[in-house]
Order: sequence, then structure tokens, then C-alpha cells
Amino acid sequence: MAATKHPLKSKSSVRIGDFDVVHSHIDWLHLPLFSRLGVPFLTTCHGRMDLPGFGDVVSRFPEAPFVSISDNQSVPLPEANWIGTVYHGLPPDLFRPTFEPGSYLAFLGRLTAEQGPEAAIRIASASGMPLRIAAKVPRGEKGYFKEQLEPQIDGKRVQLTGEVNDATKQQFLADAAALLFPIDWPEPFGLVMIEAMACGTPVIAFKSGSVPEVIDDGLTGFVVSGEAEAIQAVGRLGELDRQRVRRHFEKRFTARRMAEEYLRHYKTLVSTKAEPARDLVSTSV
Repeated sequence: MAATKHPLKSKSSVRIGDFDVVHSHIDWLHLPLFSRLGVPFLTTCHGRMDLPGFGDVVSRFPEAPFVSISDNQSVPLPEANWIGTVYHGLPPDLFRPTFEPGSYLAFLGRLTAEQGPEAAIRIASASGMPLRIAAKVPRGEKGYFKEQLEPQIDGKRVQLTGEVNDATKQQFLADAAALLFPIDWPEPFGLVMIEAMACGTPVIAFKSGSVPEVIDDGLTGFVVSGEAEAIQAVGRLGELDRQRVRRHFEKRFTARRMAEEYLRHYKTLVSTKAEPARDLVSTSV
């Protein structure tokens, strides 16, 4: 009789014993497999938790540990086994700060209604400052861009600079007086906010999702309730110290701080095993 390969004996599952902790970033697809392998694992989700069906899947694996990227991200799914929140971090030398006041307002993100580009245009216009938009037009949003945004982009007061890479993003953010982040959705984290802070650039953002956790109001930017407050905040940018913005980034949002917090979670998971743990090794999928 021919031998039948065990469903869990694939090359990847055979190697699972080589690791003390497996760290996944693929939402829920791994849960059925990892829950049966007997090796501690951890899941970081990077999207919103209120999507249809997500809670139904997670509820089937009540022991599976999750880490959120903001406290607000975990709110829609209280039944999950949340063991902590770890904010994103960046290498401190990825962006160089500029401490001179910027000459324009910046918008960096997807050109979708929920990201607030129309609000950014209105805020900049009412503030009397030029707006530079660094973004690409998503394939499914070309109609929105053509109808709602393109007529307002005149190349002078409102400029579309297109996509940016790490090198051009540095200059784009560092030369801005502030980053506008007028979102209309529960943003799980908002990496662009800490990218701006790394450049010494303050952030003016609507109070939604993770924003109040990431921005220290009155220190690294202003958390506002709407366009009227955002316009007022533009007028208050002189109250903020760009050097303090950068120092606060270094205190709260470095990659080292993020790694150390994850290591603490890894060690906690390893310590709950009955067997003595080897020197800590982890992998991400």
C-alpha cells in the first residue's frame, strides 16, 4: 500500500519545530493550521477589524493570540484574544528631519474619498496655503479623481506631484509646514503620520481611528474634529517646535522600540510552554 502523506507534514510544517515563535501578518488564513501545530504563534493584523465575516472566523480560535497596531483597531473585535498593542516603528535614520518652517501643506495617501483629499483641498484653500498632493490614483477611483479632484488641481495652489518613493518622500514631507490627514474612516494606524514626524513635520488630522493615539495633540500636531478646527490649526502651527516633533518620534515610534515590545510578547508566549525554551528565534510569514 502506498504511503499517504500526512496533511500537516508539508515542508513548511515539518520545519515549524525549528522555531520558538511564529509571527504571522496575514490576518486569519493561518489560524486553522497554526492552531494545530503546537508551536506558539502570534498574529498582527494590519487592516480594519469590522469587515464582514472576520469575527466569525476569529471566534473559532479563541486561544489564538493577537496584537493590535492601535488600541482603536481592536475595538470592533473584543472577543479576540488581544494580548497587547504594538505601534509601528521606523528606523531613525530613514528620514532626515528639517527644522525650518515649511512653505506648503502636504497630503500623502490614496486618492479615495475616505482618505479626505477633498477636505485637504478645502482646508488649504481656506488657510491661504498651497497644497501639494503626493499620491497615485487607484485603479477603481479614476472616476472619483476625474470628477471630484482633477478640476481643483490647478498646478499652482493645488499641485499633484504623483507617487513618491522613500527618497522623494523625505523631501516632500520635510519641506511641508504640516501634513494634512483628514481621514473619514477608522484608520488602524496611519504610517504616514509617523513618517511626517520623523521629518520634524507636524500633523493635522481628524479625530478618527488611531489618530488620538499616534498624535500628541499640541506637541506633534493637532487632533481636530473637522475642517473648521483644521483651518484654525494651520494658523497655530507656529506654536509647535519641529525639533520636539522629531524627538517625540524618536521616543515613541522607532523600529527598535517596536522590536523590543514584540520580543516581550514572544518571550511571554514561549514561557507558557511546558518545555524549556531554546534561545529565542522567530520567523514572520
